[in-house]
Amino acid sequence: MSRWWAIFWWAYLVWTVLSWTLSAEQVIVGLALSALTASVCARLGPAAGPWTLLRPRRIAALVRLAGIVVARVVVANARLSRRIWSPHIPLRSGMLIVPTGVSGDAALATVGVLTSVIVDSQLVDLDRDRRQLQYHAVWIDLAEARHNHDRINGPVERQLLRAGL
Repeated sequence: MSRWWAIFWWAYLVWTVLSWTLSAEQVIVGLALSALTASVCARLGPAAGPWTLLRPRRIAALVRLAGIVVARVVVANARLSRRIWSPHIPLRSGMLIVPTGVSGDAALATVGVLTSVIVDSQLVDLDRDRRQLQYHAVWIDLAEARHNHDRINGPVERQLLRAGL
């Protein structure tokens, strides 16, 4: 039953964020779809509920992570806008292979999603055995893997590790 509740609340939180409406119809449909999703997915294995994020150490690290991601999104969007509006600025896009310090499914998914929200780099592939991520980047300064780790996925990974994920 705890699996069902965990999946139900995650599904309902996702529904709420995606629909962004609190009308009676939206709430009822969201509850029904979340219950159906939880009934189907609870058989797949254990799931951590959203309440596991409410530990004080985790909350602080997740707030810092949100701040880092928001700041990087704003800066990356401003840089990309500048490149679009100033055609004389060259593009040096390409593919990068970057080491990763995380290995769990949740941590890899979080790093992939959060670093891809930032328009400077988009996750293309991952190699779990070698612990490497492949990104398509808008601008490549250096091909050095450690430099790109510190620039692309390092800040996100450090906050995730502080959060204990």
